[in-house]
Order: sequence, then structure tokens, then C-alpha cells
Amino acid sequence: MSERPAGPLSDLRVVEMGQLLAGPFCGQLLADFGAEVIKLEPPGTGDPMRQWGREKSHGKSLWWPVVARNKKSVTCNLRSEEGQALARKIIADADIVVENFRPGTLERWGLGFDEMREINPRLIMARVTGYGQNGPYAPRAGFGSIGEAMGGIRYVTGNADMPPSRAGISLGDSLAAVFATIGVLTAVHHRERTGRGQLVDSAIYEAVLAMMESLLPEYAIGGYQRERTGSVLPNIAPSNVYPTKGGEMILVAANQDSVFGRLATAMDRTDLIDNPLYCDHAARGANMVELDDIIGAWTATRGTDEVLDVLHEAGVPAGRIYTARDMFDDPHFKAREAIVRLAHPDFGEIPMAGVVPKLSDSPGSVNHPGPELGEHNSEIYGRLLGISESDRIALAERGII
Repeated sequence: MSERPAGPLSDLRVVEMGQLLAGPFCGQLLADFGAEVIKLEPPGTGDPMRQWGREKSHGKSLWWPVVARNKKSVTCNLRSEEGQALARKIIADADIVVENFRPGTLERWGLGFDEMREINPRLIMARVTGYGQNGPYAPRAGFGSIGEAMGGIRYVTGNADMPPSRAGISLGDSLAAVFATIGVLTAVHHRERTGRGQLVDSAIYEAVLAMMESLLPEYAIGGYQRERTGSVLPNIAPSNVYPTKGGEMILVAANQDSVFGRLATAMDRTDLIDNPLYCDHAARGANMVELDDIIGAWTATRGTDEVLDVLHEAGVPAGRIYTARDMFDDPHFKAREAIVRLAHPDFGEIPMAGVVPKLSDSPGSVNHPGPELGEHNSEIYGRLLGISESDRIALAERGII
């Protein structure tokens, strides 16, 4: 494995005790910017993400190399007293712990925040759960999909005549991890001033709720309940999916007054600009269906490239609805290195999304895909904790590591 370039978080050691996505995505984001992330996994099986998203010919996960990139894998049976003792030794010299077990689990293992801060007062612990660390629902099992429903996004996603839909990704888990990362970095800044660590409590349902814009005051003050509206937002027009010649589709977003004027001009329909039905934001929203029909009739007679060339030249936001294949072929993705490619022992090369956001002076990097199970046992247990090789072998034979 090549030596990793130092990133802006290279002075931070993170112990990741979570599994699946909500905790590990937080660890991924920290590792992208150089934090040393030591992932503790159950001996023999590891994180279930090692089996999710499998690739048929190799029987290997195509998700694991992404969510575990830049991390170090250490096996540790946290359900055993010896494994818990090993975890305490690692945490004693760590800056951050990330976990997403059900509340109370770490406390039963003697690894809760109160116990850990006794041995490491500067410790920051990020806990990502469905409902948070307190409240009547805290003890419940909580997956991302349930948090999405409780946080409000499921109810407003999809078509009005169909049951609530979902995005084709684990949105709730990822959002909670992003907010946990923000919390961790905020806590690091606070620690620089005070010398004290703290608990970061990120609940999936609250992370989703934080993205719900003006949903709450609209209902409480305006008496308006947002509903499922398919491909549009109510009263925001034109902003929709439109057909092009050959059966393709594009998105056009021209709901602001000046932008709509540019769209109408590009369509050679300047008569729409001063038409009382479409002359301002409120009028266009009230006549959304008719306006969409006019725009769709124009786009349907032209090829996708032709329509987009005209709209881009006119300064109208528009674009394709990308699939993975579109991303690989797109010159903008290439210019910004939005997709990186890494050497992989099974796949030869594996592509994945690059680091976000891009920093001008201290950028992050992706140095290696997810590690093999226990790949760094010798480094962490041997060099860091000073456990001899014979003792490590004995621990492995007892199922501790």
C-alpha cells in the first residue's frame, strides 16, 4: 500500500465502531480528509457492508471499497470482555469515536461516553442512531428508511396517486452521517479552545427533518400540508422534465422572471413574457400545466443536444438526467476529477466518487479502497498497543481478534 498524502485532518485518530452506513459514512468523510480511521470489526464476519452490493463474478461487495476507503481494519470482538478491554486501549489515545449501535449498547459493553471520557477527557464521540440518545423512541431499532418516513421526506416523495416513494439511495443514513461529521468538526474546534471533548448526537429523523425547508411553518402558520407532486414543486414553474426528439428527457429550470424571459426568447416565444398567464412567478405557478405543455411541445421536436445547446447559449439552466454511463462519458466530470479510479486486488480497477468538497490548499484524497478484514491488526495491536505476536495469535485463537 502506498504512503498516503497527509490531509488537513491527519492529526486526528478516529475509532469507528459502527457498521452498515450511518456511522461508517461519517468515518469515510473524515478519512477522505486525512484522519486516521481505525475500524473495529467482528472477527470472521466484519461489517455486513462487506457482503452488501455484491458483484457476481467475484462474489465481492462493490459498496465496501467505497464506504471503507482510506480506513484501517482491525478485528475486535466487542461482545467479549477482552475485546472491550482492547477497544478501551485504542480509544484512550483517540480523538474521536464514531458509532451507530442502538442506544445503551456501548454502555452495556463498558464503552459508553461517560466511561470513555474518564480515561480520555478530550474524546469526542459521535453517535448516529434512528431517534437520538434520549426521548421515548430512543431505545427503538431505527433504520434509515424509518427515519426518512418520520423526518417527512417520504410523504412528499413520489406521485400523488401512488404510495410514498423513496430515493434509490440510503438518503437518511447518509444525511445523518453528514450532520455527524459537521458535529465532530465543530466539536474539534470547540476542543481547541476548551480542551474538552463532547458527545455528538445525530438522529436520522432529525437529519432528514433539517432538509425539509419550510414544511413546518407552512403547516403551523399557513395551514398548508405539502403533498406528493411527482416531478414538480407546487407553484414553481417552469421547472420540470421535458421530452426531446428520440424519446429522451431533459430537465429545464427557468422559474425566475429573468430566466423565463431568456427561455421564451430561445423558444422564439417572446409573446409569453408579457402574457398575463405567465408574466410573473405567481402567474406561472398558477398555470404550470399549460406552460409545461408549451415547453414540452417545443423540446419534443428537437434532439437533446440541440435543445441543450440552445438553452445553454441562452443562459437557461438545463441538463440531462444522468445515468452512471453518462457520468463516465462527461467531460466536466473528467475535468474536475469527480470520479477517481483506484487499484483493487479483485477488480483490477474500481471507480468511485471523488472527495467533496474540494479545498484549494489542503484537499482530501482517496488513497486506497476498503481494506481486507483485519488487515491492520499487526499495525494497531502490535506497533500501537505493543501486543506481541504470540499474544496476538492467542487472542485470535480465542476469537477476540
